[in-house]
Amino acid sequence: MKRLFSMLLCAALLISCASIPAFAGDGEGNIDNGGGDMGSGTAQNIWHTGQEGVRVTVVRASDNKPVSVPVDLTNKDESNVELHFGKKSKLHYRNGTSFILTATNYTFTNPSEPLPKIISDGGGNTNIEAIRSYFTDRQVIKSLATIIGTTYEKLTNGEYKLLLEPIAYFTFEGKKYAMTATEAAKDDQKLGGGLRSKMVSLTHQNLPLSMYLDKSDMGYPAYEGSTTRAQPDSTIISSLGLGIVKFKDSPDPEPVNNNYDATYRTNTDVITSVTLDAGSEIDPDSPAQVTFHILGSSYTRTGIVIPEGDSQLVWVKWHTPSTPQTVNITVSTNKGSLSENRITANIANMTESTPPDPTAKDRNDSFMVPDVPAELTSSSNTWSVWSADWVPVWEWEENWKWESHPDWPSGGKWVDHGKWVDAGYWEYDRTTYHASLSADMDLEPDDKDPTRHGKTMRSGYGVKISIDSAMGTSASSSNVTGAQTAVTYFPEFAYSTYWRVLDRMTDGLSATFAFQKNIYSTYNRRVHFTPLWYPDGKYTAYTVLEDAWTPAGMLSAKLTDDVTIDGNVYDDWHEAPMPVD
Repeated sequence: MKRLFSMLLCAALLISCASIPAFAGDGEGNIDNGGGDMGSGTAQNIWHTGQEGVRVTVVRASDNKPVSVPVDLTNKDESNVELHFGKKSKLHYRNGTSFILTATNYTFTNPSEPLPKIISDGGGNTNIEAIRSYFTDRQVIKSLATIIGTTYEKLTNGEYKLLLEPIAYFTFEGKKYAMTATEAAKDDQKLGGGLRSKMVSLTHQNLPLSMYLDKSDMGYPAYEGSTTRAQPDSTIISSLGLGIVKFKDSPDPEPVNNNYDATYRTNTDVITSVTLDAGSEIDPDSPAQVTFHILGSSYTRTGIVIPEGDSQLVWVKWHTPSTPQTVNITVSTNKGSLSENRITANIANMTESTPPDPTAKDRNDSFMVPDVPAELTSSSNTWSVWSADWVPVWEWEENWKWESHPDWPSGGKWVDHGKWVDAGYWEYDRTTYHASLSADMDLEPDDKDPTRHGKTMRSGYGVKISIDSAMGTSASSSNVTGAQTAVTYFPEFAYSTYWRVLDRMTDGLSATFAFQKNIYSTYNRRVHFTPLWYPDGKYTAYTVLEDAWTPAGMLSAKLTDDVTIDGNVYDDWHEAPMPVD
């Protein structure tokens, strides 16, 4: 009974801010939000109070991986939503899930216990206590468990957390949308600021500021920024529009205590980026410049322009040292504020765990073919750059002066000595660039295998690998790198324990890779030997391709290919009588 009672009271909502602490049973947490006046809209671009909801995703506490299809809760009938981005959470997007607009049927759930007010409409903050109380209520959690398709006991057994994201239902350019705060920011990036220009109070202020963390969790930081002004897309994506329901026994993943802000491989081209926020307009008359100081050298980006209240990535491309070490990077600017002024980078070797020399005596009688790991990769991303053009607005500036004429009855007259003055303004435009990494992997029997047939071979012979990659981008090629590292894993080692670091055979945006020369190969071949004991069937290797850098981060790809094992090398041996003269 004591256990049951503690389970009923163990949920705690970890949504900001520190100004209003609260306790829920055996848990702790707090919640706050910001916002402002919604402004005025039009029939083409408008949001109505109450058109809101919350997306709920079950997350495994041990590794912060989403384990459920997100469900959208709302008090209203939102069946008239025309466009949305599917059921994806903030974690899904961070892990590289594609961001695609869809016109498919939008599904939602009206909870039996109505949601409290989530998004402020400018008439005052939402009821913080009501939101906290709702998402830590036993009956609500039981109802959520049913909606998600699990039991209350399993949901609250300490193995899971709930990720909450506020949703807004609004009309944009005449179409009804459903978006989380993260989706609104990502969509605005794709539209080059088009969403922000029409719906800024909702999409970039009241929606993202309706939930944020007071304590870092799931890899997201505690938010300590402004709660009264519109936020840049980058800040929303990294820090806003989320809350976490944590159950009493939920373990926190062990933090990586290395004090590094970034990790790079030795002897590679990398791109280091920071976000420059503009509290006030940065225009071409007085542009910003950002300087990176790395290993005794300085790299300066000039001519940066950003509209008031927005932001832009600023980056530097550089080559890492050939030996492992710590590199301290400092960043400075003459305008705006930077997301980081100091970056501590760990330069690490790409180490190989070389498979042992295979022998004829090797056995593994209990072997079962493992599943290929579900590696999370991100093969595409986008970033934006602001530009500005002057829009002239000519106005007549009066300058009346009295001109004396003594011989006139009036004694003179007023004459306008004015002039035309350009009272124009800077019009900003955001150009969005994209980059994508594609690759093909070909695993085949080694050419020295005398009985190979296509992709079928005997176990005990070697396999060779060929990887062709392509880095595509709409930006200048100087702003990206091709793939630079590749590591291949094998089923006989359960895709762990031992692996091979591949040689980069050609560099650039179309890099190719192959095995290193095998020290156990009689002919010094670039092969990996399959174990003699491997069972007949598919032999699948998988490769992680990495270090393809863009201003928005590193791209990577997971590749697999297989050969078919049919028999072993002993089947190629033939016994016959010794001929006698």
